[in-house]
Amino acid sequence: MSEQPPYLRIADELRRRIAEHVWEPGDRLPSRAQIGQECGVGENVVRRAQELLISHGVLEGRAGSGTYVAEPRQRVRVVRSSAREHPSESPFRTDMRAVGKHGGWESRTDAKVPAPVDIAARLGISEGESCVRTAYEFLADGKPVQLSTSWEPYDLTAGSLVVLPEGGPHAGAGVVNRMAAIGVTVSHAVEQPEPRRATAEEASLLGIQKAALVTHIRRTYYSDQGRPVETADIVVPAAHCEIVYEIPVNR
Repeated sequence: MSEQPPYLRIADELRRRIAEHVWEPGDRLPSRAQIGQECGVGENVVRRAQELLISHGVLEGRAGSGTYVAEPRQRVRVVRSSAREHPSESPFRTDMRAVGKHGGWESRTDAKVPAPVDIAARLGISEGESCVRTAYEFLADGKPVQLSTSWEPYDLTAGSLVVLPEGGPHAGAGVVNRMAAIGVTVSHAVEQPEPRRATAEEASLLGIQKAALVTHIRRTYYSDQGRPVETADIVVPAAHCEIVYEIPVNR
């Protein structure tokens, strides 16, 4: 059996000290040099161990200040299910209320944005065709817990009351309800989740460490005619959220 990598051994040691209350939530850890000297490893090994624990929500890094024991934070449950679409309330707000939090979001929409090659492929349109792009920052009690960038073919909604996802009488109603308002029936959605590291921009928006673990979900809604009507890239921080898939059973 291969020996445990040094950074994992140091991560276990740091966890042990926290569990035994050597360090309490909010305490600043000793310098990497000091920890390395105590444990017989180099500073780079300590850095990797700390980055791992930051990605797990055990530690938090503060620019220019050091590394601290993170305050306990309840993980937010994010339920993924097309069956949770509701005409009067978003599934996200429902999820947040279930854990005693107020859910909301901020958004920015840009119309007639040329579709990049990957988005065009997902929407079944030509590269460069106009899309409506909306960037979302979802909040639980005012704290960011999820990011999403949505793309819709401009020719599908142009001239209608739902052309802007967060504007007009159907603002915030969700893809399924907005499309229904223009006579388009959404039959299903396909999601492809995968783990990866947060980009610098994502980490800044979510208030997490750069390169922390996130779940990246590529979601596409389809009409009953088989046309993709919306695709989105959803980013959820692993340390702060748990993702649950709810699968309806037809009887």
